[in-house]
This record gives sequence, C-alpha cells and structure tokens, in this order.
Amino acid sequence: MTSLLQHCVLAITLALFHFVGPVPAELGVHNGALAACPSPAHCARADWAVADPDLALAALVPVVQAMPRTAVVEQSNGYLHATASSALFGFVDDLELYADKAHGVLQARSVSRLGDSDLGVNGGRLASLQQALAEAT
Repeated sequence: MTSLLQHCVLAITLALFHFVGPVPAELGVHNGALAACPSPAHCARADWAVADPDLALAALVPVVQAMPRTAVVEQSNGYLHATASSALFGFVDDLELYADKAHGVLQARSVSRLGDSDLGVNGGRLASLQQALAEAT
C-alpha cells in the first residue's frame, strides 16, 4: 500500500511541475526566414533542399501531428508552428517549419523555451523529420 501511495504522490508532484515557459518572441518568419538559434545547446536549425517546399511541408504535417505530446498551434501560408512537451516534466519546445520557395528549401527550427540544455532533443527531432521527409519524397 505504501508503494501505491508513493507512486500517487510522485505522479501528483510531477503533474504540478509542468514547465511551459513563455512563448518566444522570435517565432515566425522574419525577412523570409526562421530565426537563427540563440544557442546550439537548446536549439536546432536546418535548411533542407527540396524540389517543392510546399509539398515537403505538406508531407511533414501528418508526421508532426502524429508525434507524441505534440500539437499544431498555427498552420498557414507555408508555415507551421507546433509545440512538443517532454514526457516527464512537460518542458515545452517550439517547432517551426517554413516552405522557403525563393530558395528551394524547407526551413526547420526546434527550440526549448526553458533551460540551458535540451540534451539533444531538438536536434533529434529535426533529424527524425528529415528522415521522414526523405522517406516521403
């Protein structure tokens, strides 16, 4: 019984510590590009050369929607913004994709709202999306 009580207390405690953080001001497309990463320790940024950036973005929308604990916040005009929460503490990361037709690339950016290090989560997220894009095209 004590073990069950301890697990319940732990679950309630973890639920209380949902670290969302403020929405970054630099989100969105500015001068035809997603923002640069403020620090590689908690952000990843990539440009993927594609034949049709709009089709590449469209191919990744269902992939993003299927990612665990991920919600699409905005999708319009070749741009997608989603949030992804970590399983344990609920740390929120912002994921952005932008179909840059002028340069023939799909821009991707994933950044943590809080903390000094993401332990490679954002880079891993972009690597998974790049793999999904390669498989879709």
